[in-house]
Amino acid sequence: MARYTDPVCRLCRRATVKLFLKGERCYTPRCAVERRRKPPGNQPMRRRRTSEWGTQLREKQKVRQIYGVLERQFKRYFDEARRRRSTTGPYLLQLLETRLDSVVFRLNFADSRSQARQLVSHGHLTVNGRKVDIPSYRVKVNDVIGWKETSKKTGYYVQMAGEIPKRPMPEWLNLDVEAMAGRVLSLPDPSKIDNGVDVRLVVEYYSK
Repeated sequence: MARYTDPVCRLCRRATVKLFLKGERCYTPRCAVERRRKPPGNQPMRRRRTSEWGTQLREKQKVRQIYGVLERQFKRYFDEARRRRSTTGPYLLQLLETRLDSVVFRLNFADSRSQARQLVSHGHLTVNGRKVDIPSYRVKVNDVIGWKETSKKTGYYVQMAGEIPKRPMPEWLNLDVEAMAGRVLSLPDPSKIDNGVDVRLVVEYYSK
């Protein structure tokens, strides 16, 4: 499957906000958005005013890039959210947050979602005791996300286990630090998902 392979800091600079794609570096002065406060590439002397459609497109791209989802897969998530009786935008965020790679990131098992996706793809994580190597796997309430016994012997696991917690834990997840296992207490409340995006613009983009 095709995936973006260029420097991810360019995505943050193009969006003009931090998308937190580089883990701990995004919280330091080394962050590209802090060091270079202009979009990548040659900029025209006079910039045109962004159209309404352009604003909606940019917001949609931001959501895609934050969660590391390709366009076709993102559209499937949106179509599923639109079929629900609940509000489309908030449910879309809920679908994205309950991806296994996103949950692994939220549990502080990884510094970024891309790193979490790699850990899942390499088969280091388990759900309810069974290995799951599909990053888009959707977790459910009471699912327990843990580590394979063999993966607990790796240098990464030893270092990571000694540094938790790194970021605030969302209230819909619970982490047993001794067992290094997280439990899904409830589905995430979309109103409390702080990712700096206006999902309403995403809905308007696909509604045209």
